[in-house]
Amino acid sequence: MNTYHNPNITKYLTNEMTEQEKKEFEKEMKSNPELARAVEDLKPMLQVLKTELENESLPVAHVDTEISLADKFRKFFYVLTPVAAVATVAFIIIKPNEELESYKNKIAPAAPEIAKQNSVTPKKEQKARRSDRAQSLAKKVSPNNFSGIAESSMDMVAAPAGTGGIGVAPSTFMPHPTPGIPGSKSNSEEYDQITANEFIKVMSEPLSTFSIDVDTASYSNIRRFLNRGQLPPKDAVRIEEMINYFSYDYAAPKKDKPFSVQMDFTASPWSKETKLLRVGLKGREINWQERKASNLVFLLDVSGSMNNFNKLPLVKQGLKLMIDSLDEKDRVSIVVYAGASGLVLPATKGSDKEEIIAALERLSSGGGTNGGAGIELAYAEAQRNFIKDGINRVILATDGDFNVGTQSRAALDELIQEKAKSDVFLTVLGFGSGNLKDSQMESLANKGNGHYAYIDSYKEAKKVLVEQIGGTMMTIAKDVKIQVEFNPGRVEAYRLIGYENRLLAKEDFNDDTKDAGEIGAGHTVTALYEIVPKGGIIPTPKVDDLKYQKTETHTDKEIQLNESDEWLTVKLRYKAPNSDRSQKIEFPLAVKPSIFSQADKDTQFAAAVASFGMLLRESKYSKELKFEDIIKMAREAKGEDKKGYRTEFIELVERAQKAKSSQ
Repeated sequence: MNTYHNPNITKYLTNEMTEQEKKEFEKEMKSNPELARAVEDLKPMLQVLKTELENESLPVAHVDTEISLADKFRKFFYVLTPVAAVATVAFIIIKPNEELESYKNKIAPAAPEIAKQNSVTPKKEQKARRSDRAQSLAKKVSPNNFSGIAESSMDMVAAPAGTGGIGVAPSTFMPHPTPGIPGSKSNSEEYDQITANEFIKVMSEPLSTFSIDVDTASYSNIRRFLNRGQLPPKDAVRIEEMINYFSYDYAAPKKDKPFSVQMDFTASPWSKETKLLRVGLKGREINWQERKASNLVFLLDVSGSMNNFNKLPLVKQGLKLMIDSLDEKDRVSIVVYAGASGLVLPATKGSDKEEIIAALERLSSGGGTNGGAGIELAYAEAQRNFIKDGINRVILATDGDFNVGTQSRAALDELIQEKAKSDVFLTVLGFGSGNLKDSQMESLANKGNGHYAYIDSYKEAKKVLVEQIGGTMMTIAKDVKIQVEFNPGRVEAYRLIGYENRLLAKEDFNDDTKDAGEIGAGHTVTALYEIVPKGGIIPTPKVDDLKYQKTETHTDKEIQLNESDEWLTVKLRYKAPNSDRSQKIEFPLAVKPSIFSQADKDTQFAAAVASFGMLLRESKYSKELKFEDIIKMAREAKGEDKKGYRTEFIELVERAQKAKSSQ
């Protein structure tokens, strides 16, 4: 039985279990990560239906006034035909909101389109409108073709009668349009092209310089594809974001430093001729309860493209989780944008949770996407309520599909870069599928002194906005750059794994005007280098000898080498969040490389993740890698894994192996 069809999930989420049944079910979830993930994924879906079933006289639910919520849920969803059930969920999600009237005096004037979307409509008219919408949607969907709803409800369809649960349809029911997959429908998702880093000879280029990256969007986006039984587009795979999705047990920094630096040097698990260097950074932990006052502006895309279950409704669910952790020292504003933009909620105390949540609940989607106007208004609101030495941040939730007003990526990047000078930081949360503009959102986060996460489920929203809220909201160092100097007496060549769109010129390292990445409280950042020891063979294509000069411009005899046992030196530059001047720290490495089986477990797991990324990208350096080798490597390095993220990784590798074998 599909895990999502488990009838106990509905009973658990609707509190229909006895205490003993609840304890047994929670015990089962601890031992079954797939079941736990299904429960988390179905929470927001159930919440939408729960609200409707408690407040509406829906078909089949009115038969017995004493009927339990769980039974209402099952009857509502399964007495209807699959087509009507899907259509009903769809019209529930896009229903007009009826709560605006009581809050209208607290709302700043918004654009006519926004006001019209959220206006109060007589109940008779609402019911008629809902019925029309349901019928319209039902006409678009037939029992043999659910693709009309596939992109709009987390691939949700009614489970077979009698299962007692809601199902997430297998990919065979709803083939999701995916770039690069034979037989797939076309879509408009956009990813920047990635050209993998090659091996570089140390004698000609001893310095490797790049900006750190704490984004994690690529990993959760890859998970979206694999959970549907599909391999992701190659350019959706950013290996550094896959590695940095996971936390690692790095030592805490000293009191006077924002982060610590650790290195591990071992044999490469995929090549007998190379070594593997792990550079790990650990941000200073800050207890969320001891944080400074925060000024948060939620910038929410409410355009028509957000009218899917895994978009605006999931945005609301995620932000509710975050709101629960705020208090009276925090301020929350809500700005929305569609064809135009508007201030829905002016700065409100974080302790006024009901008022903030009510403002979220009354939002509905429709119209075009004027992201530029929304950005302007959000930053203006953030600056109006700026808290000196506090947390000032815009949180943008969108699918990135800007199609009205300022649309070009260059213009939006320039706009965000200018706004970043205000010391207001940016968090970009990506949602949905089919039209996901990954490249645009990643670029905005890079230019806006922020980071980018992709939210594919309720569980991921909880991870980003609750479990890791310190790293998401509190920046402890900005413009963090890494420069590694390799010793040509020890190293023949090196290759940085990932970070292709974060590379910097060597001169940029000491240039404080050059932008780089930010580290949040508690964040870990990991970078891997593959190293060819001195005298080793560099695995790169051969090039013809030059006709007018020697192929090698330098030789050991021509360059005076300093005698040293060090393999390399890692240098870092960073700025305090409110400073424009950087500080530099250095860490040399002189140890002998260990055999891989004796390497740190975190190094082994990071290597497994990197290996998986290389296989997904079909890297020429992954020729000796096999899925079963990665699974074995990850299992042996999994460790305690309290949250189950590493266990889930192993499951994803298994799904990728299955998807690859079916091609």
